[in-house]
Amino acid sequence: MNRGSSCRLDVDRIAKAYGDVKAVENVSLSVEPGEVLALLGPSGCGKTTLLQSIAGFVAPDSGDIRLDGGSILSTPPEKRRTAMLFQQYALFPHMSVRDNVGFGLRMARVPKAEASRCIEQALELVRIAQLAERRPAQLSGGQRQRVALARAVVTEPRLLLLDEPLGALDQNLREEMQVELRKLQRNLGLTTVMVTHDQREAIVLSDRIAVMKDGRIEQIGTPLEIHDHPQTRYVASFTGVENLLPGRFLGEDTIELGGSRISGVKATTAAGAATLAIRSAAISVLLPGQGDIDGVIGFVQMLGASVRYEVAIAGDTSVTVTEVRRDAPPFEPGAAVSLRFAASRCTVLAS
Repeated sequence: MNRGSSCRLDVDRIAKAYGDVKAVENVSLSVEPGEVLALLGPSGCGKTTLLQSIAGFVAPDSGDIRLDGGSILSTPPEKRRTAMLFQQYALFPHMSVRDNVGFGLRMARVPKAEASRCIEQALELVRIAQLAERRPAQLSGGQRQRVALARAVVTEPRLLLLDEPLGALDQNLREEMQVELRKLQRNLGLTTVMVTHDQREAIVLSDRIAVMKDGRIEQIGTPLEIHDHPQTRYVASFTGVENLLPGRFLGEDTIELGGSRISGVKATTAAGAATLAIRSAAISVLLPGQGDIDGVIGFVQMLGASVRYEVAIAGDTSVTVTEVRRDAPPFEPGAAVSLRFAASRCTVLAS
């Protein structure tokens, strides 16, 4: 199997409606050769319709889709040189692993000797060569996932499309396969677009993330940009930012919160009433007077390797903090403390 046959993908103002429902509304994006882009959002946001439009299973109402500059809108799915991996693996139960992996090659009438070589390489790549003669019913969920992956890459596609590829696996196996899938993508250098509603999966697997809402892209950026600096309240809430705190943005890089000022923050709004978005892990609990804002511990929850606090600050505002457990005992409810905010991970949003 060859490396380096990936392509550039351009989606240009794609729109698709079903009756009065706008599934995708004038979406444009580009994916560089070898890059992984995750389409992240809840059910009904348009991410699957967009993916199926790229695959050729859905015909957009308007716009264009190009691979390396050439439009593929009129190209049937089987001739786009894309491979799609679904949440349900759709393996043929009566076929062996080897025959499942080689099915696409047979449909493409690849010579038998060449097909056999490609199949063996694909099986070795996903580490299931020893399972080649088994049937899907004799495999675990993770093994079936590897078969589906081998079948997707054996035809040496230019573009890999993943639709909730790990959704059918339990949590531990899912995390293991996230690592395997990322290694495989990097090894092959495949341009990849994936759909997921799991923000952790998007962060682990992708180079960039496009967060979607109501058929549009709400924000697109690197995993760290999406994680630390959401540009809207929707992105902050959907990606699990625990703290959306009311304050007043003073301009430049300073926000007033609970009677104290925090400088060095990033802002997406003008001066005035605003909301500070910050993750619980970007705040530290210190002794009184040592941080940015004083408060009182209201609730403590042990989470094994970490501890979660709810801290009341001025203005009846509650701040959630998650810290790795220290050698010293955690603070107790009612304890006076001070909170230090990691300013570089603070984002000021419109109130």
